[in-house]
Amino acid sequence: MRAVTGRQRPLNEIRLDSIMSFSSSSSTSGGKPNYDLSGKNLTELYNSPVYKAERMRRPLGSNSTMVGPISHTGVRVTLCDGSQWLIHKGDNYGIASETVVVDAQHMSSDWKLDETRVFDGEKTVSDFVKAGGESYNIFFDNCHSGSRRMMDQ
Repeated sequence: MRAVTGRQRPLNEIRLDSIMSFSSSSSTSGGKPNYDLSGKNLTELYNSPVYKAERMRRPLGSNSTMVGPISHTGVRVTLCDGSQWLIHKGDNYGIASETVVVDAQHMSSDWKLDETRVFDGEKTVSDFVKAGGESYNIFFDNCHSGSRRMMDQ
């Protein structure tokens, strides 16, 4: 097991916000659906090999156009079982980290493909989350820099 430094937490303590459960059931807390994985399911997802990564881009907020940094980017990963997950970051997206993982089924049709890279299982979902980075800064460590690091690892 790797040493834990800084704000990093051991795997069994990591709570990735907005992770969709493998099951169809979810609970509601304060009117907001809770899709968090925990325990074995979270560990399995976090340790899953990534076979393909696609850098995706969508308009920022309610804008209908995408111009350079006036957009939002993330990386959609495909696992060996064919499931797809979007890994992206933003201000106040998560709790332990501003880089979060969501089921790609919930991506809107506004997302467009920018780039594809085949990883053949050499990296895991965990590697992508770490490459995305824990913190967010609109000027120095935003969604674009996080998704670029994920693709360049």
